[in-house]
Amino acid sequence: LAERRKAMRLAFLCTIASVAGALAGYALGHFLWESVGEAIIRLYGYEAAFARFSDGFREYGVWLVLFFGVSFFPFKVITIASGVVAMDPLAFTLTALIARALRFLPEAWLLWRFGPPIRAFIERRLVWIVSLFTILLVGGILMVAHGGG
Repeated sequence: LAERRKAMRLAFLCTIASVAGALAGYALGHFLWESVGEAIIRLYGYEAAFARFSDGFREYGVWLVLFFGVSFFPFKVITIASGVVAMDPLAFTLTALIARALRFLPEAWLLWRFGPPIRAFIERRLVWIVSLFTILLVGGILMVAHGGG
């Protein structure tokens, strides 16, 4: 991204590669759950807790993928969880695409537009600002959806 003229092309490439990785994470969660994951949950006696987690993830999965796809949290955890709970694959893919585009494209655009002077701001603050914005956006939508606003 140091070369301004390549910033947007690289951001698009990063977005597509990240979504491909997200699909691989989804597949891991989906296809290895029965052979590996369930046994671990049973071993530790977490069946009830996992059932509650799964119910919550099914209800808010799109919002979780959106938030964690933009934030600083390791996205691979959410992609695997999405596969484990069998989130709708189309909804997962579209949400991952939107989230990762929101993660990479603004940064590339800022670098393309303003060059090296904006780099320090991006490195120190951009992920936190975008994460805060996403929390507020998702929180607001959930409040309205549940009659709180």
